[in-house]
Amino acid sequence: MLLSCTIPTVKPFSLSYQNPTSHSLNPSKHKKFNFKVSAAAAEPNTDNDNNYNNNIKLEYTPWLIVGLGNPGNKYHGTRHNVGFEMIDLISKEEKIVMNTIQSKALVGIGSIGEVPILLAKPQGYMNFSGESVGPLAAYYQVPLRHILLVYDEMSLPNGVLRLQPKGGHGVKSVIEHLDGRREFPRFCIGIGDPPGTMDMKAFLLQKFSDVERKEIDAALEQGVDAVRSLVLNGFNDRITRFNLGQKYKYNKV
Repeated sequence: MLLSCTIPTVKPFSLSYQNPTSHSLNPSKHKKFNFKVSAAAAEPNTDNDNNYNNNIKLEYTPWLIVGLGNPGNKYHGTRHNVGFEMIDLISKEEKIVMNTIQSKALVGIGSIGEVPILLAKPQGYMNFSGESVGPLAAYYQVPLRHILLVYDEMSLPNGVLRLQPKGGHGVKSVIEHLDGRREFPRFCIGIGDPPGTMDMKAFLLQKFSDVERKEIDAALEQGVDAVRSLVLNGFNDRITRFNLGQKYKYNKV
């Protein structure tokens, strides 16, 4: 199925991309295609507004935004599932319907501004997320620099966010399914360390306290704005300021 929309502020302008409706979990059964936006911008002729010359064709590289978590109601609202929550909020704010299963992930196709995006929530467990990320990136031909992975991070205080153009050796499954490459953006959502001698697994699968929940909800709202900025403008000074503000967000002056 081909989806399209017209942006009236640019004349002429068309945004189109294909939304696969197949529910096959085998990406090899899908034909690859370019997932991109084309726009024609030109200066109108004062004598004839319908006559455009010197058209400039613009193409926007898509983004694959993947939230990590565990499927199933019993994991809903747990610390380890904040990556899913970020995707849910982006879906809601940008009116992107998550209604397709592809490559073992729940996916939705839409756009932020003029830039096409693919939202994904892998439906295998956290440690098998790469089985979705690798095939989706290959199928939609998304470059490594536009694969944004969203997940929880214990090294950051609860509700503190960090947006980086690349990361280290974490998310092993994803790296393995991207041919060992680590140069893809990461969006980490702080959940803090386990208190005392609490077991790490028990901590990750625990729900937030009321205070922590408020901090996470506020952080997710800030995170959506940061994702919009990244998709539209890349890693620029605004992202640097965002990270700095997050680092010191709980410091009282």
